[in-house]
Amino acid sequence: METTVRVDENCRLWVQSRGDEHAVPVLLVMGANTSGLGWPERFVDDLAERYRVIRYDHRDTGRSSRVFDEHPYAIRDLATDAVAVLDALDVERAHVVGMSMGGVLVQLLLLDHPHRLRGATLFGSAALGVQLAGGPQEGDGLPGVDPRLLTMWERIFEQRSPEEELAWRVEHWRLLNGDVLEFDPDWFRELERRIMAHSGTHRQSWAHASADPGGLDRGDELLGVTTPTLVIEAPEDPVAPPPHAEYLAKALGGAKRVEIPGMGHALSEPVLGPLVSTIRRHVEEVEAERRG
Repeated sequence: METTVRVDENCRLWVQSRGDEHAVPVLLVMGANTSGLGWPERFVDDLAERYRVIRYDHRDTGRSSRVFDEHPYAIRDLATDAVAVLDALDVERAHVVGMSMGGVLVQLLLLDHPHRLRGATLFGSAALGVQLAGGPQEGDGLPGVDPRLLTMWERIFEQRSPEEELAWRVEHWRLLNGDVLEFDPDWFRELERRIMAHSGTHRQSWAHASADPGGLDRGDELLGVTTPTLVIEAPEDPVAPPPHAEYLAKALGGAKRVEIPGMGHALSEPVLGPLVSTIRRHVEEVEAERRG
C-alpha cells in the first residue's frame, strides 16, 4: 500500500506499508538525503513476513515534497515527520528502526514521543550531543568520519550527468561499505537505479546537509529513556566507527548492544540476513515482555 501523507500546506511525504496491516508495526527511518527505497527490497520483504513494515521518503528525497529552498527546516523537524506518518496510518505505537541520521531522529522520538514507540533499534548513528549527530561536543574522544569520505563529500554539490551520478553513488557506497565485507558494485548500481526511477530524477538533494542542526544537543537526556532500545554495532562503519555504538548504548542507559561482524555503513547484501534476524529478535523480546 502506498499513500501520501500531508505534513503541512507545503510538505507531503510518500509512504509505503507492506505486510499484514494487523501485525506489529515497524517504522523504518532512513539516513540523511536518502529515499525510503534505500531500505533494500529483500530487507523490507523479510521483515514484512512477520510485521507491518512502514517506510517513507524524508522531505526533499524520493517522491516527497522538495521544500527546503523555499521553506528551510531543522533536522529535528524530520523527527516530527515520522510521527505524522504514524498518525496518518492510525498507528498508535510502533517499533522504530533508524539508520545513520535516522538513528538521530529515533533518539529524538525516544525523548519527545516515547508513548508512540514500542521499541527502538539504532545503527550507524552517533549519540545526541556529539559532533557527528550535530552536537557541539569536541572533547568526547570519539573518532570522526573516515578522511576518504570527507574528501568525497567535498564534491556532493557538484552537478553530474546521470551516468556520472550513478558512478559517484556506487563509489560512495563502496567507501561506506567498509573494507571487510565483499562489495558488489552491480548490486548497489541496481539499488540506485531504482531510487532514481522512484525519484524521477538523477539529481540528489542534499538539503539535509544544510538543515539547521539546532536542538540536537540533548545527550544528557538519553539516560532517562525507558523504551526498550537496541544499538547495533557496525565495526567497519567509516561514518560512526567504534566506539560510537558503545558510547550510544551507554548514553541510553539500559540499551542493549549487539555487533554484526564486518558491517559498515551500508546495507550490503551480506549483512541483510543478520540485520533482519537481530531486529526480529529484539522485537520479539519486547513483545514477549509486553505480553507479560
